[in-house]
Amino acid sequence: MRASTARLMNSPIRLAELTFPQVNRLIHRTRLAFIHLDNLLAFAKRDRDGRVDGYLTAYLPDECLLMFFRKGEAVNAASLHTSGRQVTTITEALKRMRAEVERGEVAYCAAPMEQLAWMYHSCAVPVQPRVLDPDQPGAFFPVLKQEQVTGVVELISAGRVSYLRFDAGRFAGGYFCDKPEDVAVAKFLEVQFQRGADGRFPALSVVVFPPVAELPAQAPNALINTYRELYWRIVDEVEKEFPGEARRRAQKVCAGIVGTHKALAVLSVPRGAETPDAVVQPEELSSALMDWSLQLLEGVEIMMPGTAPKILKEATKEHRYVLQSAGFYGGLPWQVAW
Repeated sequence: MRASTARLMNSPIRLAELTFPQVNRLIHRTRLAFIHLDNLLAFAKRDRDGRVDGYLTAYLPDECLLMFFRKGEAVNAASLHTSGRQVTTITEALKRMRAEVERGEVAYCAAPMEQLAWMYHSCAVPVQPRVLDPDQPGAFFPVLKQEQVTGVVELISAGRVSYLRFDAGRFAGGYFCDKPEDVAVAKFLEVQFQRGADGRFPALSVVVFPPVAELPAQAPNALINTYRELYWRIVDEVEKEFPGEARRRAQKVCAGIVGTHKALAVLSVPRGAETPDAVVQPEELSSALMDWSLQLLEGVEIMMPGTAPKILKEATKEHRYVLQSAGFYGGLPWQVAW
């Protein structure tokens, strides 16, 4: 199969050549057609050896997809492509893989959780490109020290991706692609800038982004749909008290705070419509529903005191344990008696 020539935006790096640090290769790079994706995702549920922190890399014609695992469970996904980098839903990532099963390739590797967080974050936030002179590679790191840079430096050399953490310009550790254990970091980095057998320098890319320690988990569709249903059940209960007014009131409150709670753009989608593809975290769903409910029901309470607890009880009783564990009721001024 002919490798794709697509390149990462604003860089000479070919997406098909990207290789990330790992502590163990569970599945070496192979054709997607040879891999049963559903079995791979269920690996942790069937086998204790599958409960690892790691990532799956899918090489598609125009992008490199990353899916991140915490103890064997898929928790998030991201994409590096010709137009840049971005996070994506697990559902969408799997959809793209299945659409390119004949032309795609995949690898599955174990890696430390901190590295996974850095890999994800490099696609979730704007990265700062850095100019690198391959003729004087040794000058790059003194510049970082002089500028007192704090962050993670992503260095890509001939497709090999390494991550270096700096704290106020001082090197504070990192993760390196294919570095032998007996080779010092300084020597390994020196090799990344050396000319190849053809006398050419390797394709290089350097960006900097803020460090993070945790890999966020996106909310699964089932949880998103639960919160969507709760949104509309609250609207239904308000409608009983104010016939013909509930939907207008709900939309007005939603429009006023959707800039703060982007999850409301998903929750407020009408019943019967397909759930939009959106990356949201579980806590964002609870926070958005809580703030929206507070503002909507405050208006109800002004007109009919004592109505808000009744509405909350009737609308949320079937899912009260989900909401209680998320701290939903604790953020509202009304006591709901069960």
